[in-house]
Parts: sequence; C-alpha cells; structure tokens
Amino acid sequence: MLVLAVIVASGIALLAWTQVWATVRLAADGTTQQVLDVTGSIAAPGLTALALAGLALAGALTIAGVVIRVILGILEMLLGVSVILSAALAVFDPVRASTAAVTAATGIAGTDSTRAAVSSAALTFWPFLALAAGVLMVLVGLLVCLTARRWPGPTKRYNTTRFEPVTDPGTGASRPRDAVDDWDGLTRGDDPTA
Repeated sequence: MLVLAVIVASGIALLAWTQVWATVRLAADGTTQQVLDVTGSIAAPGLTALALAGLALAGALTIAGVVIRVILGILEMLLGVSVILSAALAVFDPVRASTAAVTAATGIAGTDSTRAAVSSAALTFWPFLALAAGVLMVLVGLLVCLTARRWPGPTKRYNTTRFEPVTDPGTGASRPRDAVDDWDGLTRGDDPTA
C-alpha cells in the first residue's frame, strides 16, 4: 500500500505540474489588457524532476532490503519537502512565479519591472494540490521508515542457488550427478530444474 501511495503522490504532483497555476493580468496599455495563463511548468519548473524521482523511488522500494527502505523513506520525505517548497513559493508569490511568462509575453525582464507590469494574479486549485502531494509524500516517507522492518522479505527468486554433489546412497561418498540420477529423481517426483 505504501508503494502505491508513493506512486499516487508523485502522480498527483506530476499532474499538477502540467496544469494552469495562475492567471495573470498585465497592466492595461491603453487599449487592451493581456491575460496570461501560467502553468506549473513555469511557476515550479523543478516539480517534474521531483515527481519523476518519486516514481523511480517507488520502483526501488519494491526490491529494497530493510536498510535501503529506511534510506528511501528518508529520500521520499526530502522529495516531499522539496515539492512543498516549490509549490509554496508559487502560492505565496504568484507574480514572481509568473516572471518567465510575463517576460516571454512582454519582453520586460527583472523582478521589479515584472511586478510593475502585472495588475493582478489569481491562483487556481492546482498549486494547492501540489502542496497536498508534497505533504502526502512526507507522510508516506515517514511511514516507510517506521514500517520498513515489517515488510515481507525477498522471495526465492532473488536467492542464489547452490548445487551440492550427489552422494551414493550405499556408500555416502560423493560422485558426479548424471542423467540416470535425473531420471530417478523424476520417478520420485523431483523436478531437476528446480
């Protein structure tokens, strides 16, 4: 369930990154007022890398041992904090998060000049959803750390196979295994490929 929660949280962050985070109205130039839709890719460009790292972390959790699970849980918490910071910067200062879009649309560069060019900025639901995804990532990372010892261990599929020499039932001495031994094993119901 925790691996699924990591995937869901990262997926939500990635989805939020693709959506419109703010609608920015530029100061009127006398005739019309320009409106810009600022997506998460502009407002929080690092969010995609954080979300993809979370998805990769989910895959690593499925095959990790106890110690690595704890380390991955800590990394998930750090990814969550980074997602929260990225989204929070856009939520608390949407004009600054929209600087790249304003510069591309008007050619005006610089923080102060961009602020002067913006008359209003309205946030949408998506940056708040990204914040929620970050909080979920932190909580899931904490749960991974707390429950790492209780996860099931690796299966036989990942264990190495050791071959032992065949012993002669009469003398107990080791002898090489041959095709007759395999046929005899099949008669007893033993699978020689196992």
